[in-house]
Amino acid sequence: MSLKTRISDDMKTAMKAKDGARLSTIRLLMAAIKQKEVDERVELDDVGIVAVIDKMQKQRRDSVTQYESGGRQDLADKERSEMGVLTAYLPQPLTEQEIAALIDAAVAESGATGVADMGKVMALVKPKMAGRADMGKVSAAIKARLAS
Repeated sequence: MSLKTRISDDMKTAMKAKDGARLSTIRLLMAAIKQKEVDERVELDDVGIVAVIDKMQKQRRDSVTQYESGGRQDLADKERSEMGVLTAYLPQPLTEQEIAALIDAAVAESGATGVADMGKVMALVKPKMAGRADMGKVSAAIKARLAS
């Protein structure tokens, strides 16, 4: 079953269960997927949908930070709830050891010798880690690895 079909089925289930919060989040996800398909004139596959979900997750993380610094815990909690719904559609996250192993392999493959070669390494690891790791943390790990 494709990811898009699973999301659609979950939307129907949420409608039947009258789960308003979950339904709202799934509708936002479906709208974002449709918008991306219309903008790019393509039918998104699972990888493209994971990229959309990953972007939405990042937006929610940023919103939580801003809401908490503004003293709006109610809105931060709502964003966290949406993140929980979106997380269900992402692949299993990578462990720290798996991330380190992928970074080491990419450094060896690209022949990177310093921080100036960070782009080469990122280009190799990004497709393998999309939706499975926080790319901000991965970027910091690559920078630390290349600086040493």
